[in-house]
Amino acid sequence: MEIGEALRKAISRFMGRASHDKEAVEELIRDIQRALLSADVNVELVMELSENIRRKASELRPPPGVSRRDHVFKILYDELVRLLGGVQPPYKPAGRPHVLVMVGIQGSGKTTSVAKLSNYLAKHGYRVGVVCADTYRPAALVQLRQLLQDKGIPVYGEENSSDPISIARRGIESLKPQGLDVVIVDTAGRHKDQDSLMKEMEEILKALKPNEVALVLDATIGQRARSQAEAFNRLAKIGWVMLTKMDTSARAGGALSAVAATGAPVRFIGTGEYLEDIETFSADRYLARLLGMPDLAALVERVRLAEVKISESEVEKMMSGRFTLSDMINQLKEVAKMGPLDKLFSMLPLQKVKSIDVEGLADQLKRWEAIVNSMTPEERSDPAIIDSSRARRIARGAGVAEKDVKQLIKRYNETKRLMKTLKRSMGRAPRDLLLSGLVRKEIDRDTLKG
Repeated sequence: MEIGEALRKAISRFMGRASHDKEAVEELIRDIQRALLSADVNVELVMELSENIRRKASELRPPPGVSRRDHVFKILYDELVRLLGGVQPPYKPAGRPHVLVMVGIQGSGKTTSVAKLSNYLAKHGYRVGVVCADTYRPAALVQLRQLLQDKGIPVYGEENSSDPISIARRGIESLKPQGLDVVIVDTAGRHKDQDSLMKEMEEILKALKPNEVALVLDATIGQRARSQAEAFNRLAKIGWVMLTKMDTSARAGGALSAVAATGAPVRFIGTGEYLEDIETFSADRYLARLLGMPDLAALVERVRLAEVKISESEVEKMMSGRFTLSDMINQLKEVAKMGPLDKLFSMLPLQKVKSIDVEGLADQLKRWEAIVNSMTPEERSDPAIIDSSRARRIARGAGVAEKDVKQLIKRYNETKRLMKTLKRSMGRAPRDLLLSGLVRKEIDRDTLKG
């Protein structure tokens, strides 16, 4: 069972009990232990978390107006957030240019992560340049140039040089006159047991004296992330960690908790193969998504990265269910820019979302647009008036089958119900989570404008 589902079932059983006494708390703790251990979280960390929940549930009284049920849930939530590294302030590179060296083990997706981070920072207003100092993998320079060629991000590299220190130095000096805010240096992948490569990394860092060193780790390695992070940290103080393959790893909980135990915060996570598949990591947001609470902040980030144009009024119209067929098609076209639609729907973890088949949805957009263009203005505003004769006329005009017209209308009605369900769901979290701002009832207007 996936960790999110296991946690949700454990909490659902506890919240649904008639009594929330000591026995109920112990049953909750056992269920949480099983969920975490199955996700490869270290046994000692699980036991520590269990004892903290047990002690606080016994010693702390609920605040006025808060039930014991919600109080225990809040204790559990806070302890899980702490286990995953706590809440970190927004990432803000300091210094100009801010030299950031990216290190990591082979196969962790480091070079792709460099490109993702560069694009992310550029979209957030920073002027970014990249230096490829990976002399062991010639394809690294080619890969960076291919990924960033259309993004306006300069990439420095030397195809015939085998000296990473010289390349890095010349690259930084070459990019400085461009007035950049951040220069990211990509280095060769290496493992903690490869003494010569680890020594080389140490020499690179001594020569460059970067503002910051970031470590890229593959989330699928689970608890072993801790030993890797500690080994790199011994040679150079790791400022933060980026975990890749978070979309496919069942062992992400193990990697997250292992890294948190080293004291190096996870700042970013990679969630797929696209350039936009990067998110700032916040333990509370990550946990909220696992527990079935909409992750609106992550959606807003993807909107920014994909340059999607969705206005505040359009968001409000969609969320309230007051939208036409034309509105739905236009919004789907914008949303499709953010990547696979099934991934976007996974950020809105409602049962009704899963009933909508999102596979192939992007491929149908052109056909649906033709159908809508064949409708009269009245039919677009009120699809309920479309009977069989109207559907046949629309299908002939769009060059599709009548069943395609009916399928679009069915999808439109499902989407309206989904939006209304989503809006209602955003107020269903325990009371003190809402009060503490962990889950908001509406999208923050300033965030959307930014």
